Amino acid sequence: MSRHVLAKLTTAIVMLAVLIIGGQELYAHRHYEEPVVLGPGVTRVERLSDYFEPLRGTMNDSVVYVLEGEEEGGKAFIFGGSHPGEVAGTLAAIVLVENAVVRQGTLYIVPHMNRSGSTGTQPSGGYPLYYHIDTAFGSRKFRMGDRVTHPLDQWPDPDVYIHYPSGQSLSYVEIRNSNRCWPGRPNGTLTEQTNYAAMELIRKHDVNIAVDFHEAELMYPVTNCIVAPSKSASIATMAAINLSIDFDIHTEPSPPGYRGLSHREIGDHSDAYPFLIEVPEPFLDQPTGPKTESLLLEGKDEILMRAGDKGLLFVEFDESGKPIELRVGRHLSTTMSLLEEWNNFSPDLQISIEAPDYYDLMDNGVGAFLRDPDTADPSMVVFD
Repeated sequence: MSRHVLAKLTTAIVMLAVLIIGGQELYAHRHYEEPVVLGPGVTRVERLSDYFEPLRGTMNDSVVYVLEGEEEGGKAFIFGGSHPGEVAGTLAAIVLVENAVVRQGTLYIVPHMNRSGSTGTQPSGGYPLYYHIDTAFGSRKFRMGDRVTHPLDQWPDPDVYIHYPSGQSLSYVEIRNSNRCWPGRPNGTLTEQTNYAAMELIRKHDVNIAVDFHEAELMYPVTNCIVAPSKSASIATMAAINLSIDFDIHTEPSPPGYRGLSHREIGDHSDAYPFLIEVPEPFLDQPTGPKTESLLLEGKDEILMRAGDKGLLFVEFDESGKPIELRVGRHLSTTMSLLEEWNNFSPDLQISIEAPDYYDLMDNGVGAFLRDPDTADPSMVVFD
């Protein structure tokens, strides 16, 4: 065998080994199922396919946790993971599932709205595959995700995405963006079908409040805020005023001319009052150091601090960072403030819950409110 042929063969073997090892890691990540322990408030568990059968067996047949109070009242649909890389939303939903108790009304909670997107990270982004939350019993492991539906589940993208039903033209990749595909449609893509199933849940149960958990870059102006359409604006404004003694927060109007977003389409295609909560996540900004698990959870970055010194950020940022407990806590307290204002707005449809809040999370960390799936009754553990 010539030296030239041997070099080619060696290169091919090395490349094949890299593909196999890397492929195994990606396969394990895509098929990793997160355990969720049913808390004292969970009364039943459903799936999105219960509202739209074609989703059954797909990567987006997400779990729906139902928490019903002893007294009838209003109904809220709370969901994270529209953008799976915005992990505080998923964690906030899981903390509610594992801890919240509903006294009056009903909660429908979906931690992984776009579950497919949580089964792969951003291509060439250098993201960690997983992140871990420390607890008294060890650590809980969670999938890190991408912003959009995994291309293995929905492909190819069109040259231009035409939103249904408005006909608005959007960037091609937005057809895999859960928060550009509301209200969805039954004969559409997987992402559109997922949102259609959620809309069917909202319409079937006459849901009153819909809350969508998100995170945003510090260099993006729409953060530290509640986004709401005109029908929801008074509730959002009062909630923000009440929360302003705890942390910086404001309201943003839902633009009527920009289609496909949850805070626009849910309200236009149902009787529900929609809200989208944005909290600041330094990991999402582009001018940062390496995209490490530490950056994701601690929210500290020297490059962003320099950007802040130059007035390039839309939020305050210092050496304390924007840690995961702050972001999850903001989601929880903002949701409870919205529910309180809803109760003032509609006293005949009360939604009363007990759950950890911002100060609980800041004092104790996220791990204090996660249960141990290894010691829990197996019948009380759901894998998502």
